[in-house]
Amino acid sequence: MHIDECIALCYSRKLLAEEVVKELCEKAKEVLLKEGNVRTVAAPCTVVGDVHGQFYDVLEIFKIAGKCPDVNFVFLGDYVDRGFYSVETIMLLICLKIRWPERITLIRGNHESRAVTQTYGFYAECMRKYGSSSVWMYITDLFDYLVLAAVIEDSIFCVHGGLSPSIHTIDQIKMIDRFKELPHEGAMADLVWSDPAPNTHLPSQRFTAGSEDMRGDFQISPRGAGYLFGKQVTRQFLDINGLGHICRAHQLCMEGYQILFDDLVSTVWSAPNYCYRAGNLASVLQIGPELDRFFNVFGPCPEDARDMPGKDAQQQNVQGGPPISSEEPDQKKVGGGGGGNISRPARGRARGGSGGPVGGLVREYPGDDVAGNGFSNPVSFSFFFS
Repeated sequence: MHIDECIALCYSRKLLAEEVVKELCEKAKEVLLKEGNVRTVAAPCTVVGDVHGQFYDVLEIFKIAGKCPDVNFVFLGDYVDRGFYSVETIMLLICLKIRWPERITLIRGNHESRAVTQTYGFYAECMRKYGSSSVWMYITDLFDYLVLAAVIEDSIFCVHGGLSPSIHTIDQIKMIDRFKELPHEGAMADLVWSDPAPNTHLPSQRFTAGSEDMRGDFQISPRGAGYLFGKQVTRQFLDINGLGHICRAHQLCMEGYQILFDDLVSTVWSAPNYCYRAGNLASVLQIGPELDRFFNVFGPCPEDARDMPGKDAQQQNVQGGPPISSEEPDQKKVGGGGGGNISRPARGRARGGSGGPVGGLVREYPGDDVAGNGFSNPVSFSFFFS
């Protein structure tokens, strides 16, 4: 089957036959094998955070930001689990990667793992839609080939989770053996599991945000994997590597994004109304030719533009497979708004190390608090941490 035909089927949310999935995964491995652990990306580009199988919201991203190959995309990981359409979402991205390998970067997230996908929905979805675990095995084998990070114009470091006490330079990331299942600990695990630690996360002032900077080093993460990293080690990592900013995903932001540590770090979240009930906004980060950063905030795809499992239970596999059954029928949608997007420009550039000019001044919603962007209540939303 020609790749353009596969892309057209994927955009239409058609399930590809099992043998086609296998062939595409093998082809994608050949493409990814040629890429190093840290991919160099040219600006302008668009950075996308977690999407978690919310297929129609991914289509909304392409409507807002443009499609490949017109736009250079960096996806930060967590393509599967939680949402209704993980298979369709990851197969669309795989097809786009095969067709335009230089125009889309796929970074590995903590959910690109055999262990995690057996718990949070992707394995069960593959079993329901294909009647066996073969497709799950083909795709999770491919996950081992995804890159670990990207650097945009030698200035912006892109990673799914965050920093590691074992990693001081980009060259150390390049030396990791990435072609394996995500380990439970170590540098590779830290890259996909770690989180920034503003003082709203901890009762002590060991980690600080804003203009304060007491120690800001590493602390064990409450997730049980990775670390919490503070402002001081963030600045050190950026200065050592001649970078100006870290862009990451991995944590739900109720306003779609969050800016931390005097604009040294930003979190991009791209799954609106996460799990169809969180009521959050989402965003993509659009980076201009001069490294200006622009948060494009959007809500869920309009209801009349999406099919939910209960509405399309009779849809068949492309090859006449079993009907798609409803996933998690007790999971009801609450909160969130209709479609549409709100642009939030960030002024300044990210080049020149952490002491250089960086963006971070955003145009606010009426009544919005810039310092409060992101985790309005980190504890109460811990269930939704990806």
